[in-house]
Amino acid sequence: MKKVAWGILSTAKIGREKVIPAMQAAQHCDIQAIASRALPRAQQCAAAMGIARAYGSYEELFADPAIEAIYNPLPNEQHVPLTLQAARAGKHVLCEKPMALRADEIAALREVAGKVHIMEAFMVRFHPQWERVRQLVRSGELGAVRSIQSYFSYFNRDAANIRNHADQGGGALYDIGCYAIVTARYLWDAEPQRVVALVDRDPEFGTDRVISALLDFGDGRRLDFTAATQVVPYQRVHVCGERRRIEVRIPFNAPLGGATDLLIDDGTALDGSRIQAETIPPCNMYGLQGDVFSRVVRGEIDLPYGIDDAERNMRVIDALYASEKTGGWVGV
Repeated sequence: MKKVAWGILSTAKIGREKVIPAMQAAQHCDIQAIASRALPRAQQCAAAMGIARAYGSYEELFADPAIEAIYNPLPNEQHVPLTLQAARAGKHVLCEKPMALRADEIAALREVAGKVHIMEAFMVRFHPQWERVRQLVRSGELGAVRSIQSYFSYFNRDAANIRNHADQGGGALYDIGCYAIVTARYLWDAEPQRVVALVDRDPEFGTDRVISALLDFGDGRRLDFTAATQVVPYQRVHVCGERRRIEVRIPFNAPLGGATDLLIDDGTALDGSRIQAETIPPCNMYGLQGDVFSRVVRGEIDLPYGIDDAERNMRVIDALYASEKTGGWVGV
């Protein structure tokens, strides 16, 4: 398959440190250009990363006829408008999560969704460890899965960091709580019916620094998760069925290019002595994600997650913030 020509929208840290190197090493991605609102910054990044062309505006990148697909890692409030602008220029777009700040914002993308491909960049859905967990859930080996528990935290009190800017979509739920939601939806292939949330906001930043939530998926299935931006770094997911449970040890920031372990427990020894570890071979989920989207662009496979999926995830986030205000259950 001919590699897809990619352009990178901005010199964001996640792009420089994670996504671009992974896609450069991937099978079907060719990173040809990068753009920034400051040309020297784009040129510096391009030189450091071996990217052929640098642009001093996003519009110049969109006008480049050689570019087929755009990766958009801009701040959250710019995801929809810049994705729409790129799509109107005929570019396919892989947009960082969350796709929007509200579900109704995604409606603007329907104008172009039938002309180009647009996908939300939840890279975890392309990691083999999550594919394996879903396989085990669907095979029935765990018994009926009634409960998923997820915890994701880090500590960041930097006032200059965009994650602490409420007006730009900062806070725990947008940044990391969304992973708990999307992975539960991925495993159950279902949507929550109602949600309730307890939120603690930073008095200076106004962002949700801790959110704990309970999501009712119906049929006795529930996700409970905590996401926090001012707690010691930690992450873990427990997928609990009638007969076995799976512990995903590094669920969201799996080592890039490294192996991961799933811990499978039948519960016969409470001290964990009967746990069996299943090793998932080394991979880079950002590269796998880039390759999948490139194959979609080439028409080799169907788009696995479009704007409808992104909208469904945003509806859950909207409902959780609504629950914060009402103090009770909110339907999704």
